[in-house]
Amino acid sequence: MDFYAYRFILRDDNFNLIHRRRTLFNQIVVDMYAKVETERLLFIRLHQKKLRVDDYIHLRDAVVTDGNPHDFGKLVILPSSFTGSPRYMHEGTQDAMTYVRNYGRPDLSIAFTCNPLWPEITESLMMGQKPHNRHDIVARVFKQKLLKYMDLLTKGVAFRKTMCHMYSIEWQKRGLPHSHILIWLREKIRPHNHRSMHQCRIS
Repeated sequence: MDFYAYRFILRDDNFNLIHRRRTLFNQIVVDMYAKVETERLLFIRLHQKKLRVDDYIHLRDAVVTDGNPHDFGKLVILPSSFTGSPRYMHEGTQDAMTYVRNYGRPDLSIAFTCNPLWPEITESLMMGQKPHNRHDIVARVFKQKLLKYMDLLTKGVAFRKTMCHMYSIEWQKRGLPHSHILIWLREKIRPHNHRSMHQCRIS
């Protein structure tokens, strides 16, 4: 992963043909990530004894997921450290529900979307390129802006102090990332406060 990240970085003293291939560049990125993910899955499959499948409490689920009792113990289980695995998603859900159990419903639900015309994106494109040709730039700019936005929301700048927050990042079908944000405020919003709440667009 580090090798490909190194190859995809723009350098003033290094001419890189990969970035000038438009749609082909996107295909290269997908293929490279597929290779990385395949290597990670292979490592997990070959090191099941070290991860030890038997230690998982959900191994008994094999009775449900696999009807052949002769295959029990051969089930390859993805750990929660593998992004996107069922255990990874389950742990994330449990963490989120812990907030709800302790603090109740969130006070704010915010959608943060990416604008492909942000100057930070358009100024980084090469001649003749469109934002959909450089998802790497779009992803970097979006993540930086999201982190800055979260600082504004959670550190007492836009609102008063918050108890906790969480967000998820998704990629839309049109090829742009967006984030769903939930925030729990220390001072709860009451029905009579609705006049002070506004909907706005920050660009």
